[in-house]
Amino acid sequence: MSQDLRIALTKGRLQDKSVELFEAMGLDCSPIKDPGRRLIHKVPNYPLEAVLAKAPDVITYVEHGVCDLGIVGKDTILEHGKSFYEVLDLGFGKCRFALAVKKGSDFYGTYKTRRVASKYPNVTRAFFEKKGMDVDIIKIEGSVELAPILDLADGIVDIVETGVTLRENGLVPIEDVAQVSARLIVNTASMKLHKAQIEDFIGRCEAELAKRREQA
Repeated sequence: MSQDLRIALTKGRLQDKSVELFEAMGLDCSPIKDPGRRLIHKVPNYPLEAVLAKAPDVITYVEHGVCDLGIVGKDTILEHGKSFYEVLDLGFGKCRFALAVKKGSDFYGTYKTRRVASKYPNVTRAFFEKKGMDVDIIKIEGSVELAPILDLADGIVDIVETGVTLRENGLVPIEDVAQVSARLIVNTASMKLHKAQIEDFIGRCEAELAKRREQA
């Protein structure tokens, strides 16, 4: 293994869980855990460099081949993903996309075009296209729960973990849109150019995940 692979990690909770996985695989992640101002972090005992990035940028780096691999949530893949291999469900960062509405409202019981607010317009569009429904999608950057409260939208499509934020704002999930968890993605050209190295890394991930499943 001559050349280091480069992996883009999603900052935040997925980064922490990724590091936890790598350490269980025997990788020394001390440079990633104490990054300072450095932007690329070398793993001392394995031919791997880590880049810490925002979720959409992880996909951009992998698609353009400046990173060979990436760890990113399925939510970001569904919204932004185009051309790469999705090779492994890492099993952490679990949540779901759900359609939520004001408690007591009948989202489906009308013939008018529904307005749906979301940070994820592509996911929302694909969901309703499958149903053959025509909806007006409103892109929201901040707290999407505000849209139904302010009567800007009839419903929202958003990530739901516990549902507490929805309940506290008088909203209820009425339908699951998609299940979400962290995924390992690989650049298509890298898979050919560095096949042995990438397969070794995937194999190590799979072995640790299998061990976790046995212990669960």
